[in-house]
Amino acid sequence: MTATAGQAPGSGSDVVGSPAALPGTKPRGMFVRGLEVFLENKLAIVGVVILVLIFGFCYLGPLFYHTDQVHVNLANGNLPPGPGHPLGTDQNGYDILGRLMVGGQISLEVGLAAAVLATVVGTVWGAVAGYFGGVTDSIMMRIVDALLAIPTLFLALVVVAIWPPTETELILVIALTSWLTTSRLIRGEALSLRVRDYVQAMRVMGGGSARAVFRHIAPNSIGTIIVNATFQVADAILLIVALSYLGLGIRPPQTDWGGMLSQGLNAVYNGYWWQIFPAGIAIIVVVIAINFIGDALRDAFEVRLQRRLSSCRGRFSVGSASLDRGPAHRDPAASRGRPRDRRRLIVGGPRRVPRHRRRVRQRQDDDRAVDHAAAASRRVGRRRQYRGGR
Repeated sequence: MTATAGQAPGSGSDVVGSPAALPGTKPRGMFVRGLEVFLENKLAIVGVVILVLIFGFCYLGPLFYHTDQVHVNLANGNLPPGPGHPLGTDQNGYDILGRLMVGGQISLEVGLAAAVLATVVGTVWGAVAGYFGGVTDSIMMRIVDALLAIPTLFLALVVVAIWPPTETELILVIALTSWLTTSRLIRGEALSLRVRDYVQAMRVMGGGSARAVFRHIAPNSIGTIIVNATFQVADAILLIVALSYLGLGIRPPQTDWGGMLSQGLNAVYNGYWWQIFPAGIAIIVVVIAINFIGDALRDAFEVRLQRRLSSCRGRFSVGSASLDRGPAHRDPAASRGRPRDRRRLIVGGPRRVPRHRRRVRQRQDDDRAVDHAAAASRRVGRRRQYRGGR
């Protein structure tokens, strides 16, 4: 942008002075804004990369690294890591690297399938209970409270001890013991959504309860559902690891990472460390990566963070210079005759605020909101006392 004749180069005329001169931009959707917030979290990107590598290792690795995971070969038992076996062998002669791939397939499949099934059951249960309310809500949630009083691992052990544990039975057992927390979360969302205007309008127009639950309440709780499903995957993987470690997991010759831990526990006392470390490291890495992604998804679906990022980026965007679109776009320094601070006109927008400062500011905003609410509550209490005294 160039200065007009008779005006100083440092005056405010080198920047567009009226909002009408700014190019119109199409507002970004919620998905785009959520994706921007997600990409701001570097740990989430690391978690996605780790999960992609783990899935490629478990499902594409056996296509290039062929091992026999069915027949026992005692002659190759307890071999240390070497050229023929990069991670050594176990007491039955199975290659640890190949077994880590096969066991990872079962652990990931059971974890994902159980998390999806638990999320579906918990969403339907919580949405129905929250929408109908009254006696229906009380009965359904008392059932949930009764099941929550029983430890999840104990309940899973009882069920697995009754039926022989196969991959399908493990998915059902883990799902039927993991949907309780999801139902409570979705019930809270349904209690707030059922009084919204669009739900009331649908009921006035003759819509049924099923339409309200499946077309309005459940879709509008998608943020809570996705975030909870992400953490459910990590919990399901840990639960199947615990069951397999206790000897109630997949039966041999199949295995999972928990079974590898259980079999390698006794061998580690004999110095065979390679039989327990690979599976343990794989479990830790996968669970941490999923938690990173879950934290980022929770931030991505937070409307306040989306609005904050949109307003921050919407203020600075004309050509190669940054420009504030808000009402305070005039520079007070230029109006007083002092030269404009050129450091504010940087390509790419405003200076990035460090993450710890953003957290401190957010905590301060939350504290101020709590203080305002407490002050308002005290004022209401004093008014009631005054009216009661009169």
